[in-house]
Amino acid sequence: MGTQKTPYVNRKKHYDNLLKKQNGAISFISLLRLIVFVSGLGFTVFFYLRTAYYLSLLLFIVTILTFVSLAIKHNKIKHNKIRCSVLCDINENSLKRVDNNWKDFPDSGEDFSDEDHSYSKDLDIFGKNSLFQWINTCITYLGRQKLKDALSKPQYNTEEIHKRQDAIKELSENIGWTQRFAAEAILSENKNHNPDALLEWVDDKNEFFLKPLVVIVIRFLPIITLSLLFSSFIFSQVSYRVFLIGIVLQIILLLLGYKEVSRNLDTVYKYKDTILVYNKLLIHIEKKKFTSEYLINLKEKLVNKDGMKASFQIKKLVNLVTVISDRKNIYYFPINVIALWDYQCLINLQRFKKASGSSLSTWLDVIGEIEALNSLSTIAYEHNDWAMPKFQDGSPVFIAKNLGHPLLGESRVYNDIHIEKSQNVLLITGSNMSGKSTLLRTTGINLVLAYAGAPVCCESFICSIMDIYTCMRTSDNLEKNISSFYAELLRIKKLVSATTDKTPIFFLLDEIFKGTNSIDRHTGAKILVAKLSTENALGFVSTHDLELGDIEKTNKRVKNYHLREYYKDDKLYFDYKLRPGVSTTRNALYLMKMAGLEIPSDIKIPK
Repeated sequence: MGTQKTPYVNRKKHYDNLLKKQNGAISFISLLRLIVFVSGLGFTVFFYLRTAYYLSLLLFIVTILTFVSLAIKHNKIKHNKIRCSVLCDINENSLKRVDNNWKDFPDSGEDFSDEDHSYSKDLDIFGKNSLFQWINTCITYLGRQKLKDALSKPQYNTEEIHKRQDAIKELSENIGWTQRFAAEAILSENKNHNPDALLEWVDDKNEFFLKPLVVIVIRFLPIITLSLLFSSFIFSQVSYRVFLIGIVLQIILLLLGYKEVSRNLDTVYKYKDTILVYNKLLIHIEKKKFTSEYLINLKEKLVNKDGMKASFQIKKLVNLVTVISDRKNIYYFPINVIALWDYQCLINLQRFKKASGSSLSTWLDVIGEIEALNSLSTIAYEHNDWAMPKFQDGSPVFIAKNLGHPLLGESRVYNDIHIEKSQNVLLITGSNMSGKSTLLRTTGINLVLAYAGAPVCCESFICSIMDIYTCMRTSDNLEKNISSFYAELLRIKKLVSATTDKTPIFFLLDEIFKGTNSIDRHTGAKILVAKLSTENALGFVSTHDLELGDIEKTNKRVKNYHLREYYKDDKLYFDYKLRPGVSTTRNALYLMKMAGLEIPSDIKIPK
């Protein structure tokens, strides 16, 4: 199985060339602006001194207009250069991912790590060298959350997963659009905060400022006050003092509502940049014509019952935010006093909250969902020969042909896996470093990708919807006064309890009960395997205890497989291939000798 690298190389080369052209254009326009300014000003002064005033004025106007036009052009190219640089970086990172050099990507999802989760820690879903670090292209807060949920809390049924598969496939075929969408988010990387405060503000409506009488007073009082001012100049009977009384009244109104006004307007100002970013991302989505049902349904959420697009609705908020951002300017105070401008903005904000506020959360969810799907689509794009999983209802099943670990790159080894109800426990034996743990993680991480709607690293893949439970990495917890053995028992207890639910279970148990003596470990393992074999569950149990292979003789639902090593030129090698039966090799003494431990000559080292 290969990876798609050439398109990224070509796209990066394209943006590199474009950057060179833009740098040249920026330098040229900068020089041209200087020439226009100096020459234009020089000729203006020259003709003015020659008393050619009209020509001098004309040259001055032309110079100013040309200079402003060049300045606008200059800023536009600079902005495009920044965007182009971001797109260049996106393709550079994509090449690193294809070349398996992604382990230095800054966002590893470490903040999502959860030792108590049923599988994420054992399967390297989050954290350093994780699945999240490998595929994540999300920048926004909600995008990261959506991707996290897709990988750790996939609550999708079979129909929904199929729709997600179609959406991911469509996005993988529109790499230009997905990269531009990512670029828009990256350009605002430091402006994407947790939007909870913004959403709380939207839900916090003050109906008082929407009452007709209040709106009439706020709208018409400034008009009446200004009319009194103009009347005092026109009619001698009207004193300017009446205007001053009106101003004092408006100042009192502003002071009375200062706390409520500030609470609302300051919150919006705080999220000004974030709102602007979301608007750009919404426009990017609205302009795209999707064909898959899942993406079409997401896009439809951006249109209200009156047919008004989300970007148009949020544009009103953007305009209000732009106006509100002037509150800190010196000239804002007199305008506010005369026009009750704070109240005018507050009324418009309350109208937005009432008309569109309840939809804001939905719009942001759509952005986050599409961003998460974009991340998953990189797998489909870069590995277009990987299989899209098929799902089977009824008895649980896991069948994969040439299954490999997606994070191992070219070093991965492929195995065929077949587990179904008639033989639902695969007992894996093998010596140290033979690859038992990696095999278990290979099946688990591919199942996680399958449930998220992504392709999986194999030739073909059939599975059922199952809850995943693992017990692979357990350690002492000094804060909770829990030993590694007891931590293992707690995880197994969760697994056994979960088997009582209706949803089938997929379990991965690595070296169970390794924290106790060999007799108790062997007995406990036999009891647990017997228990799991009778439940609505499938899975793997790996062990060093070759004696557990005897379970197959008395329990037809247990099937023995093993991984082995071989020796060549007195060196130890592994092929990581899964074979039927119990392991016939051991290498612990050989590894001890390699580590420098003297092995007595009367003890034979098995090979």
